Amino acid sequence: MSGNGTGRRQPDTDLTLQDRARGCAVGAAVGDALGMPLEFKPPRPPDDLVREMIAGRLPAGTFTDDTEMALALADSLLEQTPLDASDLAYRFVAWFRAAPSDIGLHTRSVLARMARGEFWDEAVDAVQQERPDAAGNGSLMRTWPVALAQQSRLDDLLVDSWKQSRVTHAHPDCLTACAFVNAVIYHLLHGHSPEHAVLNAAALVKMPESFWEMIQGSADRGRDELANTGWVRHTLESAVWGLLSTHSFEEALVHVVNLGNDADTAGAVVGALAGAAYGIDAIPPRWMAALCGEWPLMSHKIWRVDDFIALADRLIALDEGRHDE
Repeated sequence: MSGNGTGRRQPDTDLTLQDRARGCAVGAAVGDALGMPLEFKPPRPPDDLVREMIAGRLPAGTFTDDTEMALALADSLLEQTPLDASDLAYRFVAWFRAAPSDIGLHTRSVLARMARGEFWDEAVDAVQQERPDAAGNGSLMRTWPVALAQQSRLDDLLVDSWKQSRVTHAHPDCLTACAFVNAVIYHLLHGHSPEHAVLNAAALVKMPESFWEMIQGSADRGRDELANTGWVRHTLESAVWGLLSTHSFEEALVHVVNLGNDADTAGAVVGALAGAAYGIDAIPPRWMAALCGEWPLMSHKIWRVDDFIALADRLIALDEGRHDE
């Protein structure tokens, strides 16, 4: 893993927890929206990278199912923390029934079973048994609200990270990736450098040796070595690469989303990480001004950057409030 001798600009250690939490929430949604028009497309040439919000299957600046599912998770955490898996499953089914513009195949299979009346644990186990090797990134893309809601309770953070994944994605790689990313966010929120946050998270989360080797070597890979598919390991690899091999929030997102393929999901994950590292003020105002999307679906309520800032404040207040009990 590259050290600090690369000349990368280190995040400001004087940033407050609130700055970083807001950066995480807004960064995830911005990364999703920036990557949206590049989804399922080949990598962009290095001399022709997309750096602005542009239209794709949705209008420019619109977030996708990655952020919608994260908002459902946040709503569940605001209702009950630690996380209640049954409540989260209920919210995911309500979202599914509202006909989102996009939904991953694995997630669709699980939620369709739940919508027909199966209990969430039976539904996810049945789908996993049908496709035992399925380890998509559908739970990783949405996991960041747990890190904010449990920002001072590391054990609860790890448990809730696994639990929220388990509702739709039960493969061990999915559970590990969600716990790892939220552990990295935890350390970034508390002022650790990206390098130290990654190392500290790896020491906390039990993982196969091959999983750690993938993470450890990601920063030194060339962009042509990153597949950036919907496999959870590929998304994690791209996000860690973006965090550790760049010098700013903007650079991290631009380089990751321009890998193409599952660009919106990789963008959401690196956006959450880089936002927690660099804080809300590091996010380009032009990107934040363009950010928009309906939540809840069919409500006609359009979310913009101020809504994500308010959400971040509410999530971290959950943890602060428990300290006052």
